[in-house]
Amino acid sequence: MTDGERIDPPRDDSGDPPGVQHVRRRIEAIWRLDAGRIIAALARWSGDFQRAEDAAQDALIAALEHWPTRGVPEHPTAWLLRTARNRAIDHLRREQRGDALVGDYGREIARSHLACSTLLCSDDAHHDALALLFIACHPILSADARCALALRIIGGLDNAALARAFLVPEATIAQRIVRGKRKLAAANIRFEIPSAAECRERLGSVREVIYLIFTEGHVPSQGADWARPDLCHVALRMARVLAQAAADDTETQALLALIELHGARLAARMDEQGDPVLLEDQDRGKWDRGGIRRGLAALARANRLALTWTTAQDQARGAAPTVAPGPLRLQAAIAACHATAPSFAATDWRQIAGHYATLFATTGSPAARIHEAQAAARFDDPVRVLAALDAAVDAQALAGYVPLHAVRGDLLERCGERAAAADAFRLAAEHSGNAAEERLLRARAQRAGDGAGFT
Repeated sequence: MTDGERIDPPRDDSGDPPGVQHVRRRIEAIWRLDAGRIIAALARWSGDFQRAEDAAQDALIAALEHWPTRGVPEHPTAWLLRTARNRAIDHLRREQRGDALVGDYGREIARSHLACSTLLCSDDAHHDALALLFIACHPILSADARCALALRIIGGLDNAALARAFLVPEATIAQRIVRGKRKLAAANIRFEIPSAAECRERLGSVREVIYLIFTEGHVPSQGADWARPDLCHVALRMARVLAQAAADDTETQALLALIELHGARLAARMDEQGDPVLLEDQDRGKWDRGGIRRGLAALARANRLALTWTTAQDQARGAAPTVAPGPLRLQAAIAACHATAPSFAATDWRQIAGHYATLFATTGSPAARIHEAQAAARFDDPVRVLAALDAAVDAQALAGYVPLHAVRGDLLERCGERAAAADAFRLAAEHSGNAAEERLLRARAQRAGDGAGFT
């Protein structure tokens, strides 16, 4: 395997028998869910990203070769880990690095029970993954390299998905990952959770990576699925561990709140065929009320932390107390508005639009301005909302941005411009890399216009 190359379970298995297809899909699900923690467990010993990833990839190849004919093992993740461990030991022996090192590896495996089937449910495994995430977000790397490396190793995203997420060619992503690994190896970065001061320095980057992993799971940038719960669950686990490690950080608690609240609605976002179900059509009885409670509790913690911090700062200046919400706390507040609304019609759209307006003022993010317009159209004149949106965003710079075209389609439809709305939905569909999203957008285009030219 060449440096930076990654093997992923093949998505196109249409030529295989149904039984083989089922096994391959299961391998893909297991890999997406546990690859990061397998690599983390291996990296803890070796301290080498490339060695750990190569061993894990060897195990994946072995599973693809053997499981379709021999059956899926009773403990598939443990099988992958044992196989990866053995391949790593074989590589070490071939490299003649000495029996002492191999012996240390064996003792480390025995100490932490790496071969047992419960490994990836243990606290040690969670902390391994967290340590790996902090290493991937090391300040010696560029911001782009940190995100790409962590999403690749922890989130299981391939180069194509990463390229779409960062809006760059796949070759650029591959170069970032290779250079990042080499830089970490050259700096001899130890595999451990860094000091408190170092954690603070990297916390923002770690949060960003977890958020991106969840975003890719919530609405994948490519593929056939409307959602990838496996990635959402990876992000949720990491957010919970990070929130425990940074219990006094406002935005970290807000990140957990945001993921818990969005994750609570996952089961209602797809029908039995896997097709999208829009928020207004969702069965709210399918929402995870436990997840909503956890999300609201995390948001309350974030708000208390923010109030305590800003009050202390303001008192030191002799000023009246103010609370300046961070981007994640604003997004969590928006998610809370949706999660607590008794119905779609009863949603507080004015509050949501206000949060998005603050988010846009805080970050300058075009996405915030676009979603503000989407919310504002629920209570304001859509003609005025559309004009304000068109004046606020650079349509040429965002020519490939699906949400812009989709929201413009919705606004145009509300304005009675059905043909223009159909064109906007079609344009959004053309730029989408997600098959389920594309079908949804084309269906909306057909409903908005006469359907001519849409198949």
